[in-house]
Amino acid sequence: MPEDTTDNTFSSLVTEAVTDADLAHVAANGLWAADGTVDPDAVRIGQTLAAAMEPGGSTDLLTHELAELVGQVRGIALPHLTAIEADDGIRLSAFTLRQLAPGPHPLVVLPAGWSPFGWAPFMYAYLTLAMKGYHVIAYTPRGLGLPGLPSTSQGFVDVAGPNDWADGSAVIDYAVDHFGPTAIGFLGESYGSGISQLVAAHDDRVQAVVALSTWGDLATALYDNGVRHVAAVNALLKLTGGSPEDKFDDRNRAILEDFLAGRNMDAVVAWGRLRAPRSYVAQTEEHGTPTFYSNTWHEGLFAANQVVETFDVLRVPKRLNMWIGDHAAPEGAGLIAPPAKPGDVNIPLQEAYAWLDHHLKGERKGVEDWPAIVNQVMFTYRTVPVRDPETGQPTGVHEIVQPALRESRAEWGDVTTGTELLALTPGGGGGADGGLVPAGVAGPVGWERSFVAGVDTVATAMDRIMETGKKEWAGSPKVYDTRKVDRTHALVWVSEPLSGAPAGGGAAARRIRGIPRLRLTVRSTAPSASLFAYLFDVAEDETARIITHEPLNVDGLTPGRERRVDWRLQAAAYDLPDGHRLMLVIDSKDPLYADVSVVWTGTVVSSAEDAPALLELPLG
Repeated sequence: MPEDTTDNTFSSLVTEAVTDADLAHVAANGLWAADGTVDPDAVRIGQTLAAAMEPGGSTDLLTHELAELVGQVRGIALPHLTAIEADDGIRLSAFTLRQLAPGPHPLVVLPAGWSPFGWAPFMYAYLTLAMKGYHVIAYTPRGLGLPGLPSTSQGFVDVAGPNDWADGSAVIDYAVDHFGPTAIGFLGESYGSGISQLVAAHDDRVQAVVALSTWGDLATALYDNGVRHVAAVNALLKLTGGSPEDKFDDRNRAILEDFLAGRNMDAVVAWGRLRAPRSYVAQTEEHGTPTFYSNTWHEGLFAANQVVETFDVLRVPKRLNMWIGDHAAPEGAGLIAPPAKPGDVNIPLQEAYAWLDHHLKGERKGVEDWPAIVNQVMFTYRTVPVRDPETGQPTGVHEIVQPALRESRAEWGDVTTGTELLALTPGGGGGADGGLVPAGVAGPVGWERSFVAGVDTVATAMDRIMETGKKEWAGSPKVYDTRKVDRTHALVWVSEPLSGAPAGGGAAARRIRGIPRLRLTVRSTAPSASLFAYLFDVAEDETARIITHEPLNVDGLTPGRERRVDWRLQAAAYDLPDGHRLMLVIDSKDPLYADVSVVWTGTVVSSAEDAPALLELPLG
């Protein structure tokens, strides 16, 4: 077991003045820095708030609004830094707020996200919950944290495994003994969200769950279609607060090493299934635990399909909010600090708190009438360019002045109301693009097109995990220049300019709603091939925005022999503007994923007589 070097006081926290500029920075950037680490300002705000809550702590370093909040919480709740002992003796760092007024008072437990700073960055959320009348316990899951920080827990990281479920129950035991709560809910962001679901599935004392930027099936989130999501795992490994040798026991470290090396994948999948809330749907339903999901369309860690599919099979009171952006972008800023602009509200968190208020305190707030599904439609916000205050020139960043459209549905099956089949046609000579045409008027089958595999193109899912999606959430989605897609190393199909949605009505040319599907026939000069499919919205000037994507690795190929492949792209809610075109790009590499392409080999895509190449577009 790693040596315990945790400071059991607030003395090692970084405390610096928190300014209005810091709040504006957090409002714009949320939890993540550009390099995928936790933003230092988010950490500093949380740690400064924690130090201010210490008995005798000063509020001099806080903005007036935050100082006032600290004073109010001090008046109603007793803060305490403690260590909760797990069943095996591991001590979990925890920050608690106990309501001072006579009860009844419900409790919200917040397992920290996967971060070297443990519970510290989300102090603002704990104070907000205390003001709403909750006892609060925020704790760091075992193994996470930097040596010396009071928010670091002992032990090895179990990656939401059985030790983490048992730890959640130990925290509940502590709460029952010390607080006597009337009801218990769990709220988690990212890692904490998965732990929240898993604890609830194994402990019927949990009466409501809020799972933000969560997963439903960890196995398929990290490995699907034969493709390992290596960028996600590498990003997570940098955020534990230490080296893998220090942070994981032998068994979990061996699993992670197998994943990164692409070996023993059956054991890796079984490991992921053990940590998948979907594996325990029956227990969740037996307990009847009301469950609130929040996730994003371009989620870089836990892709959308496995979340919506897990949600879809749940038969409990439930809610799914899908947002524009990437991991933690919608909720992150609101967990760290108040909005920078007076009157602004973090809607994702407002609805999450309303869920807890309804199911733990009996407050109605309209939650009892909520539809199960609310999808934010990608990029339907109205924006204006941000200009440099000195030069007046556009900065390339946009500001949202009208929020994106949100659509309610009673269940996931109602999101897609029809489909449109688009046939892939052969391109012209010299590598000219093929077409996407209505299947009823498809060009000839029996064609084939080839590209040189193993070389990446500008068609990518995102520039960096979290960073590209964070810009989407803020109003500045990535713009692709489709003319720069290297047709030597990619195949491209483009529709004619589209108008008039064939299903669902509305002003958009196509209202894409749900999970697109793709069918092709493939062969290779190598025994394996990777097919990375991207669906783009192309404007008149040949620039594009990404709608969705999904990779597929194909192993066991016999050179010269064809194989039919079918796979599903990630779910989307996207309005294709009138006059825009759809573009499908297939290449063989993407920085997010591990591919099986062999450099400079040939991959051939074709449309077989008995299985024409088709793109099935979901409409709603």
